[in-house]
This record gives sequence, structure tokens and C-alpha cells, in this order.
Amino acid sequence: VQLQASGGGLVQPGGSLRLSCVASGSIPSIIAMGWYRQAPGKQRELVAHITTGGSTKYSESVKGRFTVSRDNAKDTIYLQMNSLKPEDTAVYYCWAASYRNYWGQGTLVTVSS
Repeated sequence: VQLQASGGGLVQPGGSLRLSCVASGSIPSIIAMGWYRQAPGKQRELVAHITTGGSTKYSESVKGRFTVSRDNAKDTIYLQMNSLKPEDTAVYYCWAASYRNYWGQGTLVTVSS
């Protein structure tokens, strides 16, 4: 499984961004996809994930502000991020669970005025 993430950038506090992640390869083996993030000096943490059945899970810090969704026809998941805060600044990694964990290359999100 290969994962290609995109959509990061610089945004002001309170703004919005949408991240995309396209999966390729052994798609039928994927049971869940999602997003993790890693801020400078911190450990990588779960942001949100969505299963093939459509169940979602969010970290408490993003609940109500971020939405994870998937387009099965395009083998793509999205992370809509609203009401962004400076503490959301991090490298965001796309993740997929299959026979093992797979990771995308990361996309930088910077929230700053």
C-alpha cells in the first residue's frame, strides 16, 4: 500500500484546511485509514481515523473541529480541519492499517498569524 498526502500549508488561526490522502496498491486489504500528527518535540499522535465500515474516531483535542471522510471510488480519505489553532501546527501523516501499518510522507500544517 502506498499513501500520498497533500493539502498542508500556512493558515491563520480560526481558518480551515482540507488534507487529502490517496491510497494505491493493495487497496482491498485496508481495514482503516486515518491521520496522525507530530508537532516539534512531541510524539506522533492520532488525529482521526475511519474504518472501511465508516466508523470514525477522533482525538479529544480535535473533536468537533475536524472531520475525517472517505471516497471509496477514489481510494481517498480527507481531513477537513476547521477552527484551526496554533497548537494544531504539526506534520500530518496519512496512515492505513492492513496486514501492517503504512504511512504517507507527511504534509506540514502551520497555524500562525
